[in-house]
Amino acid sequence: MTFSSLGLAAPLLQALETLGYETPTPIQAQAIPAVLAGRDLMAAAQTGTGKTAGFALPILQRLSESEDKVASNSIRVLVLVPTRELAEQVHASFRQYGEHLAVSTYAAYGGVSINPQMMRLRRGVDVLVATPGRLIDLFTQNAIKFKQVQTLVLDEADRMLDLGFANELDTLFAALPKKRQTLLFSATFSDEIRSMAKGRLRDPLSIEVAPRNSTVKAIKQWVVPVDKKRKTELFLFMRKDRKWGQVLVFVKTRRGVDELVATLLAKKIKADAIHGDKPQPARLRALESFKAGEVQILVATDVAARGLDIDDLPQVVNYDLPIVAEDYIHRIGRTGRAGATGQAISLVCADEAPLLAAIETLIKQTLSREEEPGFEPDHRVPLTGASAIAAKKPKKPKVVGGRGGKGVPGNWVGFDEGGGKRTGARSTGGARPAAKGSPKAGKPRGR
Repeated sequence: MTFSSLGLAAPLLQALETLGYETPTPIQAQAIPAVLAGRDLMAAAQTGTGKTAGFALPILQRLSESEDKVASNSIRVLVLVPTRELAEQVHASFRQYGEHLAVSTYAAYGGVSINPQMMRLRRGVDVLVATPGRLIDLFTQNAIKFKQVQTLVLDEADRMLDLGFANELDTLFAALPKKRQTLLFSATFSDEIRSMAKGRLRDPLSIEVAPRNSTVKAIKQWVVPVDKKRKTELFLFMRKDRKWGQVLVFVKTRRGVDELVATLLAKKIKADAIHGDKPQPARLRALESFKAGEVQILVATDVAARGLDIDDLPQVVNYDLPIVAEDYIHRIGRTGRAGATGQAISLVCADEAPLLAAIETLIKQTLSREEEPGFEPDHRVPLTGASAIAAKKPKKPKVVGGRGGKGVPGNWVGFDEGGGKRTGARSTGGARPAAKGSPKAGKPRGR
């Protein structure tokens, strides 16, 4: 199959050829014709499989074929994303794919001044990629109108709800035209998201090119048990011992991110951070420096779990496990992209066992554990998944009627009739009474 066979126009095919795109991925092969046909869509696919092109290419073609002109302060396509980084990435993709088309695109998000965004919207924009919070700000200040919106895309809708954007989404759905095309693309869809979508989409086509909530097979995943206080020491050891190059490290809290970066910098390791408290220009500089190879270790909260498209990233390290199990899939999806291989290593301490169990339940596999010699934890990480089930001892069967007539349990395994030696044979109720000084009848010696 080729991109031309999907019905894409020559200017788009020219852009794809320049970018080196040769064959559509499964999600692109199924989504592009459906979007071109005007269908509402719910599409689930693993990270790194080309979801953005799956909706951006057909949207650009439909816009280029339309004779409508966008009015002042208006937009024709709205793409909602959960984070600033993802907004920049999706916007960049639209610009690359639409290089040979007369279609305008723009990105609007928080963390930067709203005034330039308001000024740009006065001329109207064909495609606006935005975060929900900033979009609501623009809407309430009458800087944007939705009357011309033909297509709404929710990219990573589950994450938007996780981040508390439910009210903003309700406000936007109420303000948007009822007659529109709605597309949902994500790596994971919770049952809540599916219920919400079915109430707001018109006869949506459902596409799942991989099992729900699955991870990319090209990513090797494993867990390294360690005490919480030794995580930094272990990370530094593994980095040196394994000769890691660039590493993306996920930490649970913003404070934890800053503390790890400070430690790395003190050891003359080039590191930088991305989290919600850092200004957007600083976050973009950190990302660009990492992509350029100027930064060796990029430490981030889950704000970077989606939307970071980094070529040839070999390792992702979960310094802390995520609170939301679905974020594990998105975190490790930063490696092993576009057919490449990758490694995802999780440093897990004892109190993270419930989080590990939730992740293994979600991805339907038990992650292998590899202790690092010299870093074996004093506080053992409880078994999870299939290992925990296998470790449970089966209960002894109940015996009907209680004890036998000789005062010996019916399921007795103990002395044979020849004396005080234990055997593996089950008694048939004919055990000899215990001699004086021998162990009490009914209790096997040495148990």
